[in-house]
Parts: sequence; C-alpha cells; structure tokens
Amino acid sequence: TPRALWPRPYDGVGRCKCSFWFAVAHDILGVFIMMVGVFGGLPIHDLFIYAGAIVIFLSLIWWVFWYSGNIDVPPEELEDDVGLIKLNPTKTRRLSRVVRRASQRLSSRIRNSFRRSSRMDPAGANRPANAEADPRR
Repeated sequence: TPRALWPRPYDGVGRCKCSFWFAVAHDILGVFIMMVGVFGGLPIHDLFIYAGAIVIFLSLIWWVFWYSGNIDVPPEELEDDVGLIKLNPTKTRRLSRVVRRASQRLSSRIRNSFRRSSRMDPAGANRPANAEADPRR
C-alpha cells in the first residue's frame, strides 16, 4: 500500500480530541461524585453513588465516539463494503436519475399532504384561505 494514500499519523489522543476529553471529564466527574457518596458521610449517600455510576456509564458514549472516530481503514478494503467500486458512468448516471426522480416524487407527495391538511378545519371541511379564525364575529 503506498503511504501517500494514508493520512498523516496522529500523535497523542488521535483525531477526536474533543470526544476523548469529554470522556475523561465524565469519568473524573463520575468518580468524584461516587467518592462523595462513599466517603462523604451524607444521609443521601446512595444517591451520589448511583449518580456517579450513571455519569461514568454515560462516558462510554464519548469513548465509543473517540474509538470509532480513530479507526483507519485502507481505501482498498473500503471498495467492497461501501460501494467505492468503479461503476460504468452511464449506469451511475441512470441510477442517480432514478433515485433523484423517486426522491422528488416522495417529497412532493409529503409536501402536498401537509398543504392539504393545513387548509382543512378540524371538522374536515375545506375553508378559504382568507376566512376568519372565529366565524361568530
């Protein structure tokens, strides 16, 4: 594999520094809250113990973000998995036209259904757009 295809190596904590530091901060905060519950001598010590455990558990989200953001996969391995195989340009254009047309039809149907429902009053009868909100006036 030519080294030109690989991104430059990252030093320290990798590419996702923000996720790393959020995870570390949540771990430190969770341990601190848990230790207050264990050694604080408070009457509601179990609340602090459970809250610390929950904060530590939520830090797993940031650890997963950090880990998955630092996975390096060479482009050769991506070709089969995410559709980077070179296709015939006419087939690609044809497919994109079909997908675009289907997307436009679906979005216009959704848009029109919202337009119809906004012109209907709660009883279900059509009412003109310039009608007053309260007919008793």
